[in-house]
Amino acid sequence: MTASERPTPTRGLIAWCLYDWANSAFPTVITTFVFAAYFTKGVAADAVTGTSQWGYAMSLSALAVAVAGPVLGAVADHAGRRKPWLAAFTLIAATGAMMLWTVEPDAAFVVRALFWVALANFAFEMGMVFYNAMLPDLAPSTRLGRWSGWGWGLGYAGGLICLALVLVAFVQAETPLFGLDTEAAEHLRITGPVVGVWMLVFALPLFVLTPDKPAATKSMTAAVADGLGALARTFRELPKYRDAAWFLLARMIYTDGLNTLFAFGGIYAAGTFGMGFEELILFGIAMNVTAGLGAFGFAWVDDRIGPKPTILIAVAGLTVLGGALLVVEGKTMFWVFGLPLGLFVGPAQSASRSMMAHMAPADMRTEFFGLYALSGKATAFMGPALLAWATTAFDSQRAGMATIIVFFVLGMALMTKVPRVKSPS
Repeated sequence: MTASERPTPTRGLIAWCLYDWANSAFPTVITTFVFAAYFTKGVAADAVTGTSQWGYAMSLSALAVAVAGPVLGAVADHAGRRKPWLAAFTLIAATGAMMLWTVEPDAAFVVRALFWVALANFAFEMGMVFYNAMLPDLAPSTRLGRWSGWGWGLGYAGGLICLALVLVAFVQAETPLFGLDTEAAEHLRITGPVVGVWMLVFALPLFVLTPDKPAATKSMTAAVADGLGALARTFRELPKYRDAAWFLLARMIYTDGLNTLFAFGGIYAAGTFGMGFEELILFGIAMNVTAGLGAFGFAWVDDRIGPKPTILIAVAGLTVLGGALLVVEGKTMFWVFGLPLGLFVGPAQSASRSMMAHMAPADMRTEFFGLYALSGKATAFMGPALLAWATTAFDSQRAGMATIIVFFVLGMALMTKVPRVKSPS
């Protein structure tokens, strides 16, 4: 029975959104702002080596998600329930984050750090496959954009509040809470346990209040066999799902642009505009705020005009403002054009999720969200590689960053081949 036939209680949908609040602490605190910097500057032999090691670990983690996502998604569709899978991956991600406490500021702990952060990142991304696949079973088709956007916006807020907590209480405090030893980097290592506890506490409402699909009557062995067989058929019969395939291809391209922007935006700001570390942190926080506001505000737009136009508007906004950042001079102009850029980052992501929710066949939703995860990871190397080549070839950071615009424009061009999906209001 679908959400339109059996409405989900509002508290169940709010609890679903709260999971975004819970798990967004991991990418914000661990892989973006605090722990990644601690690893490269305090654990690795030197910053250059640490950056390379961290990049390889994240790449391997992403590759594992690309392989496992469609497979486990297909199995889950035949097993029925999604919450057990989501619970398992949430627990693994939280545990991996907590284990980062054991990473001392010494190069002898490099392997330990990379193992736990890669495992946690893998579990975080895999959890999103099952979490995203729950949406079309919970929300009416006329409200998919709204709930997707609200969840995404809540995720940005949760990540920022957790970041603010660790910055004020530990990282930048003259006397960190609990008497932590700054010489042993305990004020930085504590971010792992804080994130792990944060994830478990705020994920709990989903498991208590949000309904799940009923369990299938078949055994797990049969579910595995049927799921793998279904996945193989999906790949063989891909022309049957041509519209979804075009969307996944388009998303793969513009997501490459987004991921490259996230990975190199700070480097560009520091190298071309001379922004210091504290300025970068402040700008990153401000960008997350505008991205959250954009995801929240465009949620109504998604339901009103459909996810495809919303995606095109968002990627066009990224293209125009991103292009402006390639030619402006000075920090002030960087802020002027950089902050509005965030308004279109959130909608590009949340509307993509609602688009997939509209397009995925009812009995194959987790499998399709596994393919959705694959589309976000399969070519993740292309953006950074092209940027690095252009930067070297033209001896210019601006030239390197210009390659991101290419991904946005190509992604929009491919989206024109995707039919518009919009349920009647």
